[in-house]
Amino acid sequence: MIEPKRAFGTSSSQAALAPREPRDREFVFSSADFERVRKLIYQHAGISLSEVKQDMVYSRLARRLRATGLNSFAEYLALLEKGDKDEWEKFVNSLTTNLTSFFREPHHFPILAQFLKSLPGNAPIKIWCSAASTGEEPYSIAMTVVEAFNSFSVPVTIMCSDLDTNVLATAEKGVYPIDRVEKISPERMKRFFLKGSGSQEGFVCVRPELRRLVTFQRLNLLEPNWPIRGPLDVLFCRNVMIYFDKPTQYKILSRFAPLMAEHGLMFAGHSESFLHAADLFRSKGKTVYELARPKR
Repeated sequence: MIEPKRAFGTSSSQAALAPREPRDREFVFSSADFERVRKLIYQHAGISLSEVKQDMVYSRLARRLRATGLNSFAEYLALLEKGDKDEWEKFVNSLTTNLTSFFREPHHFPILAQFLKSLPGNAPIKIWCSAASTGEEPYSIAMTVVEAFNSFSVPVTIMCSDLDTNVLATAEKGVYPIDRVEKISPERMKRFFLKGSGSQEGFVCVRPELRRLVTFQRLNLLEPNWPIRGPLDVLFCRNVMIYFDKPTQYKILSRFAPLMAEHGLMFAGHSESFLHAADLFRSKGKTVYELARPKR
């Protein structure tokens, strides 16, 4: 939180209203700079930054100023506004949050397994994980698929995407510090992971047969064209919508709906509610959604 500035010649009440630039900051970061950042990230990625995120934004973007050799946020933001494509990618990567873990919100995965078992025959099944982050969620989905079919040879396509290219690179490698899998059962560890040795000691790697079930690609949900084709049997969009305002959420949900199979399920995050899009999706409980009405 920014503390009040005590300026010479001002009353204590006036001082309390004036923002103070923290003395230990390397770069000047004004309220106007912050508003420019908020506008840019909203226009480009739909992310709605709250006012309390100013310190976080400074901390993350100050690294980009050092990396580019620029001396002020004004110069850096001007670089973005000129359309520097490489720096735009780094800008977005810096401001996106990628909190994730294996089998996060665990109540969803038994629901997914039961749903997969209920589908008829060996018809192709399409799953889209729209916020892959560093891969823990996609691989949790893939493990659930293998367990549901009791085989690595499954009629399932798992498409995974994210806005952040850095986390996608980690996801594609499928290599994690061993403490990231400490809550996974010994049975799953044996079936789905390889333990590193030598220079890789302290790490685990997702087995190749599991990695082959998952594909990764960069995708911005605000882009006009998505390289995703329906019908989708399952859509994971968990803890993504919390970064968007309601109009942006509705816009994205209105594009999800035509991609869904009539019987399809959408999984959302525990703090997300789509009551404002009740014409598109209806809740089945436990933050699982289905189409509001059958397709014609």
